[in-house]
Amino acid sequence: MRRDTFLKSLAALAAAGALPLPALAATNVKMMIPANPGGGWDTTGRALGKALMDSGAAATVTYDNKGGAAGALGLAQFVNGSKGDPNALMVMGAVMLGGLITGKPPVSLSQATPIARLTSEYNVFVLPANSPFKSMKEVIEQLKKDPGSVKWGGGSRGSTEHIAAAMIAREVGVDPSKINYVAFRGGGEATAAILGGNVTIGGSGYSEFSEYINSGKMKALAVTSETRLKGVNVPTLKEQGVNVVIGNWRGVYGAPGITAEQRKALTEMILKAVKSKSWIEASEKNNWTAAVLTGPAFDKFVDDDFASLRATMVKSGMI
Repeated sequence: MRRDTFLKSLAALAAAGALPLPALAATNVKMMIPANPGGGWDTTGRALGKALMDSGAAATVTYDNKGGAAGALGLAQFVNGSKGDPNALMVMGAVMLGGLITGKPPVSLSQATPIARLTSEYNVFVLPANSPFKSMKEVIEQLKKDPGSVKWGGGSRGSTEHIAAAMIAREVGVDPSKINYVAFRGGGEATAAILGGNVTIGGSGYSEFSEYINSGKMKALAVTSETRLKGVNVPTLKEQGVNVVIGNWRGVYGAPGITAEQRKALTEMILKAVKSKSWIEASEKNNWTAAVLTGPAFDKFVDDDFASLRATMVKSGMI
């Protein structure tokens, strides 16, 4: 078939709806995951990539992991290397906002293009299976005696588990600036440190630790939700007399400098992907709560959450 005839046929098929337009517009989505493999952002990004392909919203998806500084290193690479690219996406969320507040990196999230909030999740605090502590109460008693002796392990500085640890300290009368927080570049590193007993207590999204909790390799102490998580027999901090509630959400941004039409196309791709069977299955498996938000409402949400997190971090003595 002659090339011009083939192109005309392709155009006719697209116009007739026989070919998914998003797939034509984005033959290869480039997914920036601003964390090392094995954590929540990595799991989210790869589940989203699979959903984009399974739903026909994208033909292929490639991934680039760049961990460090609560996602700020990946954000810098994304902002500087993806300008105007209509097929580029970056996983992000509350952890990145916290990291940007504490780290003050040379690039700003506002340089990239908001696309969608995807999920909401709460954190869980855990002990290694061989820990001498048996409860959150015992950990807190030790924290009161000697704050530096309790090593809190989790994501980068400014992550929701870091903020939660500072909030817990403040609530029980300990100077939050004295907590001994050990930051890791990705969920895989944090998990290894907890399993190896290299930290006293660890925190992360429940989905990241669920298999280790279920197998008995970690002991779950508390979740950071208002009420107990569905199907999860772990008490909240509030149930244990510690008035701390903090959620974690994840979303995606597009590249800097894309047009309004390109932003709309990416948004439509995401909305198509989150309706797919593979995304729904991934959400159920990881205990993610659907929290899809797009357009101006998502823009406002990010601005409001920045302000809220900053206020919480100031109150908790983190900044």
